Amino acid sequence: MSHRILFVCLGNICRSPAAEGAFRTRAPHFVTDSAGTSGWHIGDSPYGPMQKAARARGIKLDDLRARQFVAEDFHRFDLIIGMDADNIANIEDLRPAGNDTPVRLLTDFAPQSGADHVPDPYYTRDFDGALDLIEAAVVGLETHLRA
Repeated sequence: MSHRILFVCLGNICRSPAAEGAFRTRAPHFVTDSAGTSGWHIGDSPYGPMQKAARARGIKLDDLRARQFVAEDFHRFDLIIGMDADNIANIEDLRPAGNDTPVRLLTDFAPQSGADHVPDPYYTRDFDGALDLIEAAVVGLETHLRA
């Protein structure tokens, strides 16, 4: 069973911290972290509107800080979860030779949603829609990890 899970998006200020926060709220016994494939927001708190939308659902994000995904993350985590196909491609570009850490899309764990990615609310402005999808997926992820 995987115990160390890394959630990854582009900037690490909306989707991946929200996924980390939602998952750790639901399953606090797992070790979690989040990162971005870009370095634009290193050290920043999650985006204010995402924090507000998450807080309204009882998900705490204010202690998180953005960091960039690095190749060493393949060795630090048992499962790496990206928010969209571009994130997955950028993650895979850094995979060390011979490493077999699984990399999956978050939406793989919410097949009932019909979504193939978590849209970036930084651009869509639909923070609640992103959180709906993230929360459905983390329920599926926890179920998958318990199986």
